[in-house]
Amino acid sequence: MNQFWSAMAQNAAPYTPGEQPRDLQYIKLNTNECPYPGSVWLNQISFSNQGMQLYPDPNAANLRSLIATRYGLESSEVFVGNGSDEVLAFSFMAFTSQKQPISFANITYSFYAVYAQLFQVPQHVVPLREGFVLDLDDYENGSGPVILANPNAPTGLAVPVARLERFLQAHPDRLLIVDEAYVDFGSESMVPYIHSYPNLLVIQTFSKSRALAGARVGFAMGSAELIQALDRIKNSFNSYTISTLSQKMAAFAILDEDYFQWTCQQIMSTREKTQAALRRLGFESTDSKGNFLWLRHPKIGGKELYWQLRQRGILVRHFDGEIVSDYIRVSIGTVQDMETFVKAMHAMVEEAGGSNE
Repeated sequence: MNQFWSAMAQNAAPYTPGEQPRDLQYIKLNTNECPYPGSVWLNQISFSNQGMQLYPDPNAANLRSLIATRYGLESSEVFVGNGSDEVLAFSFMAFTSQKQPISFANITYSFYAVYAQLFQVPQHVVPLREGFVLDLDDYENGSGPVILANPNAPTGLAVPVARLERFLQAHPDRLLIVDEAYVDFGSESMVPYIHSYPNLLVIQTFSKSRALAGARVGFAMGSAELIQALDRIKNSFNSYTISTLSQKMAAFAILDEDYFQWTCQQIMSTREKTQAALRRLGFESTDSKGNFLWLRHPKIGGKELYWQLRQRGILVRHFDGEIVSDYIRVSIGTVQDMETFVKAMHAMVEEAGGSNE
């Protein structure tokens, strides 16, 4: 390591993002992006250089107002950041300490562990139960904040909102951060509970259901006091985290409700059809409520599935680890993408002598 590196840089264990090939020779099912372009309303944005010499609105006031209206909140109850990853990072800085652990699952979005290590926050890592179930009973006796992805990643399983509410009621002194990156694909949101529970922070993103992964816009919703803390962190770090163009794109995306609903329904429908076809081939999968599937086959290992699909021009995600190594996570693409994917899986199963059809 370089002699000039800080202790933080030396001790960091960076997140590994999914591969982003530039040659476009692959069907890309590895990073849970939306397979469809953004709203046609984005075409109304002027791409002239006028105004680009000025800094963007540091408060993203118009976008905050639109999000607040969409979700029945006040602007003071909405925070906007440069992707939900930045919002998560600011949340760790705003709501954790070195005195109390933050609790999260052993199999979940791996950025939680990255941030905990980066900011030197003690970790209480809670194993999922059989079938990858996240049971909040396992968090009852802890202290400090809890963060969970709901639906969880990479499993796609969701905790019922009624169970989350019971946890909030039982632990008014513990902050519950609910990362709802995938909530729009078939599960319930905790946003309607924000006014009832000051210990609830909900984080969402424009990267999935609103097809703006390239714009990097995420947002948090919670009590005005929680949002104020996030604002304090942001303005101590970088007041201008979201570009003018990204703010405009997100504003049009939040306004085009019809396209948002169509995109979500299309992805959910394709997910269900793909899952049914794969189960006929002998694949096991969770009841995913995300824009992805979590799959394994009893006769073909996860790493083997990954490499064979890659050789066939299809990228999926494989994670190393004793519990998850047999699985792959497959983002839902277009109908044509998924038909091609299922055909490839069928051929692989036939070669392994494991087809149920």
